[in-house]
Amino acid sequence: MTDQNIEELGPSDLGTLDYWERVYSEELDNFKDHGDVGEIWFGRSNSLKVVRWITTQLNLDKETDKIIDIGCGNGITLVELANKGFTKLVGVDYSYKAIDLAREVLREKNLLNVDLKVYDVLDAESGELPTDFKLAHDKGTYDAISLHPEDPTTKRNKYIESVHKILVPDGYLVLTSCNWTKEELEKHFQNYFNILHVLPCDTFQFGGQTGNTVTQLVLQKK
Repeated sequence: MTDQNIEELGPSDLGTLDYWERVYSEELDNFKDHGDVGEIWFGRSNSLKVVRWITTQLNLDKETDKIIDIGCGNGITLVELANKGFTKLVGVDYSYKAIDLAREVLREKNLLNVDLKVYDVLDAESGELPTDFKLAHDKGTYDAISLHPEDPTTKRNKYIESVHKILVPDGYLVLTSCNWTKEELEKHFQNYFNILHVLPCDTFQFGGQTGNTVTQLVLQKK
């Protein structure tokens, strides 16, 4: 499947850093004012379902296997993983305000051993990440990259290559998307990942057709 065969999404402010800096600046203020961690993207049930699947279905060592949350936002997924006993956790986000918020949330939960870093997976100037992660988690970051106003095709491919690079052989990418179907994602990632599992998602009906509101996949590095 070549890039010419993939129809890109339309551009959106959700694909820009300025948008997310504004969002997380407001959520950081709200958290400091009254302890609200902000929006849990794609809903809490989908977030907990992913964490439950990681915990029960993947043969991970909670003491030694490293997990990275790409686009960690407010850090809630890291909180849930830490509460399940995982100790080698890293959260990265290209928004400084998101990392500030995640740090405050983790501190409030007394989870001080989670490593947080401002990092742009598309920007070489962000430096290099370790290449020993067993699992990468992404809830919406690939979606946001797909909505970038400038050359989303190149940026999507850069993301896929970068995630593939930081995972150990046979490592996992757990991906949640509301913009792409399972079939589309399979085409996007086919050169670097195999689909290992499709998590069941809520469905909706429109015009006699049934579809998923969210696509959640477990992919394994080739």
